[in-house]
Amino acid sequence: MKRIKIEQANMYLDTLIDEVTESDEPILIEANGRNSVLVSEQNWRSIQETLYLLSIPKMRESIRDGMAEPLDDCKDKVW
Repeated sequence: MKRIKIEQANMYLDTLIDEVTESDEPILIEANGRNSVLVSEQNWRSIQETLYLLSIPKMRESIRDGMAEPLDDCKDKVW
């Protein structure tokens, strides 16, 4: 993960926003022990969705089972 000091982040915030949006790579902003991470809105929404799905009991197992099932076995189940 790229690291940048808060002073630089303040000077180049617009550029950093473009960078995280285009690259999907977060940037760690270092601020004397008050560090933060800059992520794109799309990545933030993805993180939130993942956390939500993993909070549902047995959802992780259901997803893994679905991923392990061959696609040809699924074609008859689609409506």
